[in-house]
Order: sequence, then C-alpha cells, then structure tokens
Amino acid sequence: MRLTVKDVDKCIGCQSCMFACARRKGEAGLARSSIGIRSAGGMERGFIVIVCRACSDPPCAKVCPTGALVPKEGGGVKLDITKCIGCGYCKDACIIGAIFWDDEINKPVICTYCGYCAKFCPHEVLELEKGDDRNV
Repeated sequence: MRLTVKDVDKCIGCQSCMFACARRKGEAGLARSSIGIRSAGGMERGFIVIVCRACSDPPCAKVCPTGALVPKEGGGVKLDITKCIGCGYCKDACIIGAIFWDDEINKPVICTYCGYCAKFCPHEVLELEKGDDRNV
C-alpha cells in the first residue's frame, strides 16, 4: 500500500491530513505527523504535499546502520523504533524529504500507509492504493 497524491492542484493547504495523522497517533499538534503541506510560493502557486511515496527500493532503508528500516513488499518501509539510534541518515537519504523528525525522542516519523489522512482531506487530494513497481 502507498499513499498517492491524486491532484495536488486541489490542495488548499488546510492541513487536515496532517492533523488527522497526528491525531491517529494520539497527538494534538503537528509535531508527529507523517505528512507535510508546504506552500509552493504563495497562494497563487498552491501547495506541495510531502508524504512517503513508498519507493520500491527505498534509499532510507539502505543507509540505516541498524536495520531499523525494513523495506516492505510493494514499496515503502516499516520502522522498528527499538532498533533506531537516531542518526538521521534516513532523513538525509529521502530524496523527497518525506521522513519527518520527532525532536523529542530523536527518531524519524515515517508514514505507515494507513490512509487515515486521506479520509480527512476535504478535496480528495490523497488516496491509499496498492503499490506497484514504480520507484521515486
């Protein structure tokens, strides 16, 4: 499974997806959201949705020195937080910047491909779909 951005032009920057992601984890703020919304350069340029695209050959897992990131069948990774040493190599290796960081525990925040965020997008910008062989 992977989360896809169906139509970024429909994104209004409301951050509902970000709040939903954090809320699913029991958080009230955005610090532990696995998805990010950024301005593309003002309201006239729209927004950029930053979320793990479930690479079939994830560079973040390749650089993890402890094996805390394990590639999943169909793309993406699973994080074993007990193995993570907080080195940040995975964050640096992600070519689209989709690995966010929890400064409080010094560990990565990575999408689990649950699709919860997509349910809260008022304009159906996001969609959970089965993975394929594409690589980001």
